Amino acid sequence: MNKSDFNLTKEFKNNATSGWVALGIFVVAGVLLALYFINAIRLSDSKYILPAIPVIAIFVFLTSGLFTLQPNMSAVLTLFGEYKGTVKKEGFHFVNPFYKKKKLSLRANNLNGEIIKVNDNRGNPIEIAAVVVWKVIDTARAVFDVDDYNAFVRIQSEAALRQLAMDYSYDTFDSDDEQSLRSDTEAVTLALTKVLQERVDDAGVKVIEARISHLAYAQEIASAMLQRQQADAIVAARIRIVDGAVGMVETALKRLEEDGLIELDDERKAAMVSNLLVVLCGDKAAQPVVNTGSLYS
Repeated sequence: MNKSDFNLTKEFKNNATSGWVALGIFVVAGVLLALYFINAIRLSDSKYILPAIPVIAIFVFLTSGLFTLQPNMSAVLTLFGEYKGTVKKEGFHFVNPFYKKKKLSLRANNLNGEIIKVNDNRGNPIEIAAVVVWKVIDTARAVFDVDDYNAFVRIQSEAALRQLAMDYSYDTFDSDDEQSLRSDTEAVTLALTKVLQERVDDAGVKVIEARISHLAYAQEIASAMLQRQQADAIVAARIRIVDGAVGMVETALKRLEEDGLIELDDERKAAMVSNLLVVLCGDKAAQPVVNTGSLYS
């Protein structure tokens, strides 16, 4: 979507009158009207009573222009279908009683998206969900440019999440040239926020943050992928064990030569290295064998 697809409504401020000033005028007018009506009843003259009835009706109608706004609330005003501005200032206000007032919250909202199944960049089926923090910043767009901005944000969040999942792979499997959903959390969060903001901008909504809340392989491949991850972990652990064992063997041979404790020929060095590597790299404890003969027998 792009902005050329919409006739975007431009929000503007409505300078509503202070409700306290209007209330003071209404109180004075109400007292005068009440005195007039009481006096008309006392005189029992219909020519004084009948004119007071429509005046009272008009007075009651005018009071419908009073309304209040709490902090981080707004009121979108329309007159016979025409947009007349937005009131965002908290407090007690008065506007034209013919105005229709639609109140909107400007507070932050949390959207806990449902878990959806989608294929990642490598074609693997994965389960993914996201939490989105958003708020309305343009009330005119939220009311007039989309049918239901809450539903709009929810649907666009799912669409943005599907797009993100297809742009990244679940895991790179130790590839340094590619970002993944599992390992590059901050980059993925920024990308999701950007993509979603572009989608909901026409609804007057600002995305504060969009973060993945659930990520897993789909059930049909979860077992196979778990075995692959376990194999990668075992290989990585073995590589580290071998590196450590080689270092220990190298240190042992070097110390024996420097201290002059024993001189070994190449064959005995090879045997010693072989035995030490078996002991250090084995996944089970080695069983020692005591040689009661000489070093060469």
